[in-house]
Amino acid sequence: MGFFKAYDMRGTFGTDFDLELVRKIGSSLPEVVAGKRWLVGRDIRTTGEQVEGALVSGLREAGAEVTDLGLCTTPMVYYFTASDGYDGSVMVTASHNPPPDNGLKVSKKGALPVGYADGLDQVERMVQSMPSGPAPASAEVASAADPARLDRYLDFITSLCGELPRKLKIGVDCSNGMASLFVRRMFPNAEIINDTLDGTFPAHSPNPLKPDSREQLAQLVREKKLECGVIFDGDADRAMFVDERGEFVQPDYLIPAVAAACARRDSARHAVLHDVRTSRGAIEVLSEQGFEPVMVPVGHAFAKPVMRSRNALCGGELAGHYYFGDFFGCDSGLLAALRVLGEFARQDQKFSEWMAPITSRYANSGECNFRVEDKDAAIGRVLAAGKAFGTEVSRSEMDGIRIEFADGWFNVRKSNTEPYLRLLVEARSKAQLDDWLAKLSAAI
Repeated sequence: MGFFKAYDMRGTFGTDFDLELVRKIGSSLPEVVAGKRWLVGRDIRTTGEQVEGALVSGLREAGAEVTDLGLCTTPMVYYFTASDGYDGSVMVTASHNPPPDNGLKVSKKGALPVGYADGLDQVERMVQSMPSGPAPASAEVASAADPARLDRYLDFITSLCGELPRKLKIGVDCSNGMASLFVRRMFPNAEIINDTLDGTFPAHSPNPLKPDSREQLAQLVREKKLECGVIFDGDADRAMFVDERGEFVQPDYLIPAVAAACARRDSARHAVLHDVRTSRGAIEVLSEQGFEPVMVPVGHAFAKPVMRSRNALCGGELAGHYYFGDFFGCDSGLLAALRVLGEFARQDQKFSEWMAPITSRYANSGECNFRVEDKDAAIGRVLAAGKAFGTEVSRSEMDGIRIEFADGWFNVRKSNTEPYLRLLVEARSKAQLDDWLAKLSAAI
């Protein structure tokens, strides 16, 4: 797959993209995203400073006035884009990708995302038509975080959360990423690991969805007998949890908890977004709590506009992104972590017991990835195999195909960011899940 993706631009530096391409992208953006006031920032990746420098050079070539946040989290870029009225912004990040990767995440006024379908396609065409030239002279960029803006962002997040109802014994893993900027201030009593900024990510992958990435946190929680653990990804736009046993809590299971926390501050909004992979158990609990579940395609470029158009309270994804109506419809790993912890602190239960009303309803496969040459043919075989599961109750084709049956459902979809076909299955029992998953996997 190329550098231009459905949600952003991302790839391996020196293979999928270079500094000349970044400069060309920078010089194209002010035409595609109208306006001269631009904000840029970057995460800790080793190529971040030179990539940001090339980007700033291109933006200035096009006449843009550029403000540099320096080292920051992706949600910080969203916050300042929206609150300070910038015309556009770019976060230099590859999020949870491996260390050699980097990329560009573009937003327009109000921190609305710019995806391939609404602007990045035009940028790609523009850069393809530009002649090649000498290696660009990169602009100088900030070497560290902006302390005043970091304080302002953290003060805003704190104003949205308030004090915890009780003190919690928790562990926090920063993944050597951007959560290191705030972890000591925002989690003063926590057991903290991997909070040294390091773009080589020496402790583990910056992707908390990988089981190996969570093992250090799980061990910490078990050894210290903590109540739960929180792990952030590389650019801190996602937060995920392990329970008191160190067991991973699938992020979509926490959408009702996020909604309950948000509703304590805002009782007027009822729509809660979830993506096409969300557990039926979580959707049922949302309805039981009085919320209106709204299904959306996977990815922030699709979720954020719906957050605005539906005036949604919040939303969440299987991948650990949580969106907030009072955070400009954007995602913030820090805000998600604090709101989940705030809701958990109100319970007189272990974390696993608190989750049981959702986790006990259905057996869930999690997302399974398959490398397939002909994805369309594989999807056809999956649909044919699924006919053996009973009468189809409903079907959604907004992102791949999700088919509901009386006893469960499955979703099969092409990845928007990686060369995979993705499958997720949920059923009434573990035995039924194993049977359905085996049949669908064999079909793929």
